[in-house]
Amino acid sequence: MEKLLFFLVLVFSHCLFAQQSANYDESKVPDLVIPDLFVSFEGRRIKSIEDWEKIRRPEIIQAFADQMYGHLPKDYDQMAFEARFPANNPYGNLADYKIIELKVSRKGNSQIIPLHLFTPKLQKGPVPVVLLISHRAVDQLIADMEDQFFDIQQIVGRGYAAAVFDVEYVSPDDKERFADGILKTLYPEQMQMPNGMRGLGSWAWGAMRAMDYFEQDPMIDHTKAAVVGHSRGGKAALWCGANDSRWSVTYANESGCGGAALSRRKFGETVERINTVFPYWFTDNFDLYNGKEETLPFDQHQLIASLAPRTVYIASAMEDLWADPKGEYLSLKLASTTYSQIYGKQIELPEEYEFSPHFHHKGSVGYHLRSGKHDLTGEDWSKFLDFFEASLRLFPIF
Repeated sequence: MEKLLFFLVLVFSHCLFAQQSANYDESKVPDLVIPDLFVSFEGRRIKSIEDWEKIRRPEIIQAFADQMYGHLPKDYDQMAFEARFPANNPYGNLADYKIIELKVSRKGNSQIIPLHLFTPKLQKGPVPVVLLISHRAVDQLIADMEDQFFDIQQIVGRGYAAAVFDVEYVSPDDKERFADGILKTLYPEQMQMPNGMRGLGSWAWGAMRAMDYFEQDPMIDHTKAAVVGHSRGGKAALWCGANDSRWSVTYANESGCGGAALSRRKFGETVERINTVFPYWFTDNFDLYNGKEETLPFDQHQLIASLAPRTVYIASAMEDLWADPKGEYLSLKLASTTYSQIYGKQIELPEEYEFSPHFHHKGSVGYHLRSGKHDLTGEDWSKFLDFFEASLRLFPIF
């Protein structure tokens, strides 16, 4: 017990020191030289949808895979789905509840991922679905009806299916155990590769397997699906959306460094801090940019842009300076030019960032800043679901 307490104090102290020593002064943000969205790595000017989809977008994703998130393996031998229906459903008056065991097999080994799914009782026919990538224990989220981190009542109340999986069953969110899921059972070779999949990539992979299930469930309209993540889950959601065009909407809530925020701002959490405290999230190659964000061949606005023409939503909180709300907004604003210049969608976000509660719903792009701390709240869900509802009128968008 004494050793455990010492370890917890040590970890807390380290994280507290990291946050206290972070830069929160805008005057100390370096002059930004942002990589051009519309010039390929070989210097070709990108002007058309064809150039974007065949040249620029693929090379952006390739660069992120090589240097940051790791390549997502696409091969497996078999995938099976088995449903079970828990006797205890706290939302029984509102939704039907089932747990789908996603069993993925490769080279004689298998991994089972429980996918929790709530579908509206009063809705007939296939319904849109919202999937949360959760790094919090799902059983507790479901049991605590006051906890709005996974706001089942609000999601299902809007007429959508609410789905969630716990990353523990894919890649545990733990420095010592992160390989204990798919990285050991299915893809051990990834651990030997400097650009191999690690924790965040594994979580994105897990969300893609959930989509495999949605495609064959007659109660789900998989063409109207949103992948959602908060904090580290938001980073994974962006990487999932970039790699899998089956997701109509991607929502990253307070995802910060390695998510929506511009790395070059070096505001709040930085590349070096995230690689030091969470070395299992990104590739070994990403360590090369510790303290050298300006040498990155990309920045996070390019990851957001890779989602175009599908819809994207970014959210921040005023007390969450660690995640750099302004950096998240600027990244989205820069990315939004892809929608306007390449796809001809009229999206105009304000030039100046407003550091007070506000929201912008601009067709394919949405953003909000709320008061409060780092969390996924009922207010966040409300604003996002308003955006999602409006976005449904845009489909099909491919």
